[in-house]
Amino acid sequence: MPKPPERLFLDPKKADLQIEAIYAWVCVEPAGGEGIPAAHIAGYPMPLIGADLERMRSLRPYAEQLRRTTGYPVRLIRFGVREVLEELP
Repeated sequence: MPKPPERLFLDPKKADLQIEAIYAWVCVEPAGGEGIPAAHIAGYPMPLIGADLERMRSLRPYAEQLRRTTGYPVRLIRFGVREVLEELP
């Protein structure tokens, strides 16, 4: 079994934060369907989601580019109900 990482966070100030909400840039298709887009950041596809507004502000240029490219509305949505569904042993 792989050893768990010593640190999950590069910024030690964020290590003790609890996620209370998830934010997502959401693309709205003409028929009304929604999807979470991804952008290639540092060579990797990354969904435009985060747990704080600072992160979402950093992803805004990608959302704006998506809006210009597709013409679809792009919304910033906050999902705020927290429910633990499973915890791995």
